[in-house]
Amino acid sequence: MEEVKEAVIAARIRAPRAGAVAGILFSILLFISLVLIRLSVPASPADPGTWLSDSAKSIRLALGLLPFAGIAFLWFMGVLRDQMGEDEDRFFATVFLGSGLLFLAMTFASSAATGGLLIAYEATPEKFMDSGTYTFARTLGYELANVYALRMAGVFMFSTCTLAIRIGIFPRWMAFLGYALGLFLVLSIGRFGWAPLVFPSWSLVVSVYVLFANFRRRGVPGRTAIVPTL
Repeated sequence: MEEVKEAVIAARIRAPRAGAVAGILFSILLFISLVLIRLSVPASPADPGTWLSDSAKSIRLALGLLPFAGIAFLWFMGVLRDQMGEDEDRFFATVFLGSGLLFLAMTFASSAATGGLLIAYEATPEKFMDSGTYTFARTLGYELANVYALRMAGVFMFSTCTLAIRIGIFPRWMAFLGYALGLFLVLSIGRFGWAPLVFPSWSLVVSVYVLFANFRRRGVPGRTAIVPTL
């Protein structure tokens, strides 16, 4: 029985750390990708498309990082749901899962549209720019990333913060900060070019807190089985 109990405690300690590490990886990879895209691609979808030739390498690097950020994000969500256990609120857990998956799906779709632009431009640069396809694909990628994905990120933050308050995942002040930043994402669509960086920055802060809180509580006698998670 003691061996089983120790195994359960060890698993409960490792899971929060795994989720925190996954959250940190997701935040860093997404942050780098978004910065590269923001520095390489004009904020307005009505640009003439010169970035297709001037910043192709930076865009390819950014698009190459996104799938790994998505994998880390899925791990991050999986560990969080696992740690909710019997305390899971079905309503908010469903919103949490749905908004997270929609955010990831629309981010990937926007990235695919951008990657398609690069490939099509390299094949026939002049014909492609004159066909009107560029305007459509550029606007599609912009809308998916800066309107729909950002709103889903805001909803994900709302639901995560609500679950955090109910279950005690992280401090209330951090949850209220998440509410404010989530509201900013929902209401500032297309108005601030650097707004997408809010989501990975908040995720990084929360993940780092959970990781260090896990190590602190692990060293407190009699509290190793109760660890804050993300």
